[in-house]
Amino acid sequence: MSDDGLVGIVLVSHSAEVAASVAALAQALAGGGAQVPVAPAGGVEGGGLGTSAELIAAAAASVDRGAGVGVLTDLGSAVLTVKALLAEGDELPPGTRLLDAPFVEGAVAAVVTAAAGADLAAVEAAAADAYSYRKV
Repeated sequence: MSDDGLVGIVLVSHSAEVAASVAALAQALAGGGAQVPVAPAGGVEGGGLGTSAELIAAAAASVDRGAGVGVLTDLGSAVLTVKALLAEGDELPPGTRLLDAPFVEGAVAAVVTAAAGADLAAVEAAAADAYSYRKV
């Protein structure tokens, strides 16, 4: 992997609307930084709820700039689908990682960190750190 490009981010949700909305929120909150390649992979082909390996693989390919791809997921089968794709080894771009992070807060942290030009390890750490964000 080269570090010529920015880390790409894929947001996998059971809902196309949720994935697209979180992508838009994260990009808007990244502000004036570089435009991070972010792709939602929500729902299944045809618009229903669920997860689609094909949509996830296509989203990952679309954001790959050579610096790695971080994938955040919402719920159970989304995690299992990404893990299965990673285990297959040839469906996702080299350097793709499933990030263990809360979906919304982790997505924002990942995109903001990637916009600063950070590498995949730093993006992963920032996303995971979102578990510690306290609300009260």
